[in-house]
Amino acid sequence: MDGDFINKLYLVSEIPPSVNHYLAYRAIMKNGKPVAISYKTAEANKYQKNFIKYVKQEIKKQEWSLIPNSVQHFYVDAIFYFPRTDMDANNYWKVLLDAITDTKSIWLDDNVTCERVQGIYYDLDNPRIELVISPVEYIGIFENKSQLENFKSNCIGCNRYKRNCSILRNAINGKIQSEINNYNCKKFKAIKIKE
Repeated sequence: MDGDFINKLYLVSEIPPSVNHYLAYRAIMKNGKPVAISYKTAEANKYQKNFIKYVKQEIKKQEWSLIPNSVQHFYVDAIFYFPRTDMDANNYWKVLLDAITDTKSIWLDDNVTCERVQGIYYDLDNPRIELVISPVEYIGIFENKSQLENFKSNCIGCNRYKRNCSILRNAINGKIQSEINNYNCKKFKAIKIKE
């Protein structure tokens, strides 16, 4: 993220098929034995096709500028407006997030999403989900970009840094490691300066 600018994307979705209506199963014969295989339902395919088109339009319209990568995580804040009181918000994330993932324009895989339900209301006339997608401030194990840059500035003086240090790489990928304690690397070895 550049400076203090936070990119946010605002989306409105119809209520997607629930996780219970996302996949269907059929039996096929394989090596003389029946095997169950899953497939996406027509309802899920239709929803995803329409929502993908809409998301791509909104990305252009709202000038979303972040380039997808494997380490950036995102908050996905949602307010649900259900047509009935017996609906469970947890059942509607799967199809929704898979459709956004399929755009390949925000994130590469929905394993980087932090879903947050901000409210559940009931609107029989206009059921929907209002979404706000924004990048998290943390990067890997670091609370923010400044903390990462401070850690990296120490790494530059280490002989492991030039060899594409796996400790730094894993820390950026969010992996907790015994080699890092209070954001100090126990494996730091200063580069020897030739005299």
